[in-house]
Amino acid sequence: MGIFRSYGLRLQRKRWRIRAIRKRRELKRIANRTGQIRADDLLLFCTQRNEMIRLPYFLDYYRKMGVGHFFFVDNDSDDGSLDYLADQPDVSIWTTKASYKRARFGVDWLNWLQMKYAHGHWALTVDPDEFLVFPFCDTRPLRALTDWLDASSIKSFSAMLLDMYPKGRLDEQPYQAGQNPMDIACWFDSGNYTISRNHRFTNLWIQGGPRARVFFPNNPEKAPALNKVPLVKWDKRYAYVSSTHMLLPRGLNQVYDEWGGEKASGVLLHAKFLDTFGAKAAEELERSQHYAGSVEYLAYAEQLKHDPQLWCKWSERYINWRQLEILGLMSKGNWA
Repeated sequence: MGIFRSYGLRLQRKRWRIRAIRKRRELKRIANRTGQIRADDLLLFCTQRNEMIRLPYFLDYYRKMGVGHFFFVDNDSDDGSLDYLADQPDVSIWTTKASYKRARFGVDWLNWLQMKYAHGHWALTVDPDEFLVFPFCDTRPLRALTDWLDASSIKSFSAMLLDMYPKGRLDEQPYQAGQNPMDIACWFDSGNYTISRNHRFTNLWIQGGPRARVFFPNNPEKAPALNKVPLVKWDKRYAYVSSTHMLLPRGLNQVYDEWGGEKASGVLLHAKFLDTFGAKAAEELERSQHYAGSVEYLAYAEQLKHDPQLWCKWSERYINWRQLEILGLMSKGNWA
């Protein structure tokens, strides 16, 4: 990369960090328990709005994985989730009524919290409907993965977003708080993905799956991106650029191959498509707080009129991480 482009990206990263510092004024502290964080704790960062039904299982899932402390930014919830999170002993939470869109869809808020609290820690950044699966996760905690990444001098870990869905109508089986959402949304597309390289940021750009197939059949290039870098050994100089799709310095995005083979990677099981999806999509469309004029939610609203089923004859039922590796959706790399 030329010296001028390199310098431009450095300036851009500086601008994102300055922007995050300014956006901190929009956050009101509700519960700050960061004093109990230990030097080797794994941290999780998340923005949420009205996700009360998802939170019990989400917290239990990541606690069992080994997360030591949770950071939440609540964007003006009114379903009791703010109070619920404030009562959790391992959660620090801030709230805001400010625009999600004007905070770059929450990235500015989390960049600030990561800058202030995550330096030197492995930080996992996910949404309440995203569940990380990584090689050997059925027998090894997340700490085993981060220890191996440290020993290998690897500072970031990628995970493809894999949309999960039920067989039949989305509203056919009600989801209950505390339930594993994959008990219902246990199917996924094993193929139907396109991959390209973003030469500016050096990250992969992945699209496809059921959202491209059902909601963007005529414009698959407008389907949501599925590439993510959710797990990073954080440094206060870092900054996410667009959700967790990419970050700066751009070397953190080079997560896909290395000399002698591919790097280890995971999958984020994306449990968006439950019976709660219709109401959530309508709420987010009314708020108009998502990217590109809420084009994604406009597509959802149009197709939901016809009660679409995401399951098709090529759908695969989820079993475990080894199945995902065999299908080429994730890799253990040279981690044995």
